[in-house]
Amino acid sequence: MKGIVFTEFLEMVESKFGLETVDNIIESSNLASEGIYTSVGTYDFNEMVSLITGLSEEVKVPAGDLIYTFGLYLFTSLGKAHPEVIQSYQSPISLLYSIEDHIHVHVKKLYPDAELPTFKILEKTETSISMIYSSSRGLYRLAHGLMEKSFEHFNGKADITYELLKEDGTEVKFDVVQNG
Repeated sequence: MKGIVFTEFLEMVESKFGLETVDNIIESSNLASEGIYTSVGTYDFNEMVSLITGLSEEVKVPAGDLIYTFGLYLFTSLGKAHPEVIQSYQSPISLLYSIEDHIHVHVKKLYPDAELPTFKILEKTETSISMIYSSSRGLYRLAHGLMEKSFEHFNGKADITYELLKEDGTEVKFDVVQNG
């Protein structure tokens, strides 16, 4: 997993829960990297699992809710780092529609060895989109947070529902309907 995900996650933890919480989860997680990350490095996905699990135990919030919150945070961070990507879109639906063919292509140029989820579009209208999220990592709640924040970015709102097609969350159907 790319280091930028780790650095952004720890920045979110610090901003929401404090530096002491960051130190506590790093110390309790027994990480091969010792919790030292660079944004351009690549690290074992299991380290992220350990950090999320440690944070969940530390702050008594379910891991899925923390992953969703991280998706909200990550959209803003990535938008600041790469505003040109988001500026190419006029609406959140068009942004979501272009994840696979434009946004992930851009990410792959920056991070050639990044392992990204795939999004298969099932149906799209001006105000709705249905798609299948697939990833061996099962971070669909992260994707949900990113989607939610994309609507906020465009000053809109949406009803976002999802259905686990595989119990472990590695394949999930999202239905997104813009409502404002």
